[in-house]
Amino acid sequence: MSNYSAGAAFRKAMQEESPLQVVGAINANHALLAKRAGFKAIYLSGGGVAAGSLGLPDLGISNLDDVLTDVRRITDVCDLPLLVDVDTGFGSSAFNVARTVKSMIKFGAAAMHIEDQVGAKRCGHRPNKEIVTKQEMVDRIKAAVDARTDENFVIMARTDALAVEGLEAAIDRAQACVEAGADMIFPEAITELAMYKQFANAVKVPILANITEFGATPLYTVEELAAVDVGLVLYPLSAFRAMNKAAENVYTAIRRDGSQKNVVDTMQTRMELYERINYHDFEQKLDALFAQQKNK
Repeated sequence: MSNYSAGAAFRKAMQEESPLQVVGAINANHALLAKRAGFKAIYLSGGGVAAGSLGLPDLGISNLDDVLTDVRRITDVCDLPLLVDVDTGFGSSAFNVARTVKSMIKFGAAAMHIEDQVGAKRCGHRPNKEIVTKQEMVDRIKAAVDARTDENFVIMARTDALAVEGLEAAIDRAQACVEAGADMIFPEAITELAMYKQFANAVKVPILANITEFGATPLYTVEELAAVDVGLVLYPLSAFRAMNKAAENVYTAIRRDGSQKNVVDTMQTRMELYERINYHDFEQKLDALFAQQKNK
């Protein structure tokens, strides 16, 4: 049995790059593209699973199996450590959280973040979020930490309390989560750069900055975030948004023009696709197999 630990690989990536850029990969193909671009870690968004795989809004509708399907597909072909959004843990009890943690490790994820919203959750950058009590969130973290079958697997606590209860309460929650065993903190929907520094000073563990487009957080640069001691910078759905817009433009053009000729120059070529997924390596193995059969 292999002693490889995806969690250890994630922690190593953080040592090698600070802050660590973590880019969202909506599917296995995008994971390979992210690796080709030079990223050292990738991310699977819960909102991305809901919208991309199910065509549904990010309102707590997707379940553990939906997420695990995409996790397995990504980890089967890409060895970059994968951070996974597990929403509120996919269930109301410590048993549900434990099952989620064990499943993530079994399916090859390196890290996960779990949040303090209620089960009927919302996107972190939408209004009218509801959060559970601090004690319930602490219990979620304790359940997650206790369930680890790999001590290097990263448990990250996300808090949405800033928009609900204010900065001081959000920092207080983050500190309680660290005391409960959280390895890292994800303060969601930060509105001012200096807030990250306040979180970092208070919790003394790596802080993740979610730099998502069209949300509450300005699009800070890596340099700006490094200056306030951010440890990880997340771009959860950047490529997904671009992919969706490109697909919509192609569909519109084909329907309007009766041909794809006017948008071919915006497409990945056949040879580019083959190169990105190592098509020719597979084909050569197939050719060799057929040659062996013919020579028998």
